[in-house]
Amino acid sequence: MKTFIGKRALASAISLVGLVILVFFLSRLTGDPTNLYLPLDATTEMREQFRELHGFNDPLVVQFGRYVGALVRGDFGNSIRQARPAMEVVLEAFTWTLWLAAITMTLVTAAAIVIGSLAAFKVGGIFDRIATFFSLIGASAPDFWLAIVAIVIFAVNLHWLPTSGTGTALHWVLPVAVLFVRPFGLILQVVRGSMISVLGSAYVKTARAKGVRTRPIIFVHGLRNAMLPVITVIGDQAAAILNGAVVIETIFGFPGIGKLMIDSILLRDFSVVLAAIMVSALAIFIMNLLIDLAYAALDPRIRY
Repeated sequence: MKTFIGKRALASAISLVGLVILVFFLSRLTGDPTNLYLPLDATTEMREQFRELHGFNDPLVVQFGRYVGALVRGDFGNSIRQARPAMEVVLEAFTWTLWLAAITMTLVTAAAIVIGSLAAFKVGGIFDRIATFFSLIGASAPDFWLAIVAIVIFAVNLHWLPTSGTGTALHWVLPVAVLFVRPFGLILQVVRGSMISVLGSAYVKTARAKGVRTRPIIFVHGLRNAMLPVITVIGDQAAAILNGAVVIETIFGFPGIGKLMIDSILLRDFSVVLAAIMVSALAIFIMNLLIDLAYAALDPRIRY
């Protein structure tokens, strides 16, 4: 197990290094940030001082070498826009996204497992048809469209919920609800398909013949053996929320890492962009590692 974790950590570190190099040079192609942070009537001397202060006058190779040297010392640079450490800015935003993803995926996982398992117990029944219908709609609906419709209905017309911000619990309802829909539809379908296969196996039929009640058959005998493909999809969807909630965070004005990354790219705050990329990549690596370890916990036959 330690060898497996070490290999995965090494592979992820190599990928992270390649990602940092790629993002560093591509971000510099977006242009000179001087025009965004200085007034239009700024003098040539002021512009040169700004570039010199942030090291933009040096060749790209020199800038990259200086950045790598700072990384080795644990220095991720400073945010041009906020004039404070870039990693501090990123971790604040990432905390919001982490809470959003945790709340959403907890609700999604619980609902999808229960509803998908019950739907698989009687395939073709009314409950199964209703669950399948709504799961297909949820898996197909675009997030941005759902967000706009939700704002129009519940915030603009009914005045039940706020449109943006994080001040109260009501501010979380729309972002969580919109992010809930797609992973719920996808995970429910996987749970249903996996449970149908497991519930048709010989040991489940034997349990039924012995008179075992419905609930233990579904949630004790069947669910654990059906969870391997489900865990994979749950991990993928959680990583998608952590790394891809850019649109939802932007629409709802949610101060997460997705919105921060978009704002930093538009404002050419290079240190924040790079720090955000590294934090997101590290989070996805840890999540994938936890999924692999969960496989071995659920199925003793799996050994790394």
